Amino acid sequence: MAITVSLVALFGLVLFFLLRSHSLSYGSAFTAAGFGFFLASTGAARPINQLVESLVETVSSL
Repeated sequence: MAITVSLVALFGLVLFFLLRSHSLSYGSAFTAAGFGFFLASTGAARPINQLVESLVETVSSL
């Protein structure tokens, strides 16, 4: 059985726990989310997606 998790959900969960443990301030979280949002609309989005896909495939084949 394969379980798939969206990377957005995974990073959102990590961000939630960082905010909850006070390891990250709200301003930093907002900046990180904004950076990710604007990065997704640049030309860097496709190579980043390809890198993440290859990493996921490598980890799943282990």
